Amino acid sequence: MGRGQRTLWIVIGILVVVVLIPFLYVKSTYNTLVRMDEQVKAAWAQVENQLQRRYDLIPNYVETVKGYAKHEKEVFIKVTEARSKVAGAASIPEKIRANNELSAALSRLLVVVERYPELKANTNFIRLQDELAGTENRIAVERRRFNEAVRVYNTKLRTFPTNIIATLFGFEKATFFQVPKEKQEVPKVKF
Repeated sequence: MGRGQRTLWIVIGILVVVVLIPFLYVKSTYNTLVRMDEQVKAAWAQVENQLQRRYDLIPNYVETVKGYAKHEKEVFIKVTEARSKVAGAASIPEKIRANNELSAALSRLLVVVERYPELKANTNFIRLQDELAGTENRIAVERRRFNEAVRVYNTKLRTFPTNIIATLFGFEKATFFQVPKEKQEVPKVKF
């Protein structure tokens, strides 16, 4: 092999390394971001499953309480309105807002329940309340998992040089499922 051929192979080798390494890095980073984005979407789907379970339980719960607390109409209206907002929410931020409103309305409904000891002793109501409490726990677990997936994804998006590739391919920051400030306060039960 002559000197000219050897030089040509060295130049080709350098070009391959210079082009191939950045390409492989961009490809790897892009695929990682896609996987993480899918993890965020899957975690959100689990949150939605539990929110739907709660959404489905609420009518039975409200009807049971209504039978005992006929004059608590305003609370029932708020729960129904909040439930309608959940049904109409389209984007993840809208769904988070609507479900936070529903959680607040349910908290007010629980305050009403405290005023009726005979309701709290009703077996059907106890079963419904246990199911609702279990669902709320599942929602909390899935919300935590979703927020963890969002945290990992958002951290990866913001790190250098991944942030350049993320911007180049249009990856956007995901939204956390946060509890609103008014929901962080413990509801006051008065008799």
